[in-house]
Amino acid sequence: MRRIGITGGIGSGKSRVAAYWADKFDLSLINLDLLCQDLLQQNQPGWQALQQRFGDSFFHSDGSLDRPGLRNALFSRPDLRSEVDSLLHPLARQCMHDQIDQATGEVVLIEIPLLFEAGWQHDVDRIVLVYADEETRVRRLVNRDEIREAEAVRALSAQWDLSEKIFSAHHVVDNSGAWISTCLQILHLARLYART
Repeated sequence: MRRIGITGGIGSGKSRVAAYWADKFDLSLINLDLLCQDLLQQNQPGWQALQQRFGDSFFHSDGSLDRPGLRNALFSRPDLRSEVDSLLHPLARQCMHDQIDQATGEVVLIEIPLLFEAGWQHDVDRIVLVYADEETRVRRLVNRDEIREAEAVRALSAQWDLSEKIFSAHHVVDNSGAWISTCLQILHLARLYART
């Protein structure tokens, strides 16, 4: 089974690219963001790890995770981000491999937003970077998350610059322009992988 890791920066459109690719070619798709969301549900392993380490700092009175509060703290405190990553990444990585083992077909797509930051390059066979310029990404974040431009810029700065990631990826899909252009790139890439 060929494992294709799809990554990119926040607002680059990697989820849309991954979903289109998987749907168009009927491929298994594993989404690390969704796995992490499941891990952070009340009483799940990720939730328990945060509760044990931080007490009630990032939780509502009913025990549910204060996701906006945690997200804002992560963007403004790199030390906290590293600590949370050290708690959640091993759990997410194990869940990812469990799902890979259960996947069917010759190709599985794995959407891993922080693939390079987490150091998971060797967990996949090929890396596809979904790229979009900074102006486009900021605009998307402002519209999608209904946040101020300054918050969007701060979110982008919390991740590695896409220009650094380009040189470590096997292929790049430019999602800065019209969606039809992106689709054509995905179709070309999918056919390329089907032949090799």
